[in-house]
Amino acid sequence: MFKYLAQLNKIILPSFTKQGLDLAKAKKWQMAIIGWRYYVTTRALDEK
Repeated sequence: MFKYLAQLNKIILPSFTKQGLDLAKAKKWQMAIIGWRYYVTTRALDEK
């Protein structure tokens, strides 16, 4: 399930690393998206 969700995130959500976003200057909504993507990615990697 998380693998499909990770693919969906890649398509829909913006990639802040490609935009060169500084994490120290990120807004709260940007940090929420980064946290969500991290959560989904780590769960997708743990799936068998």
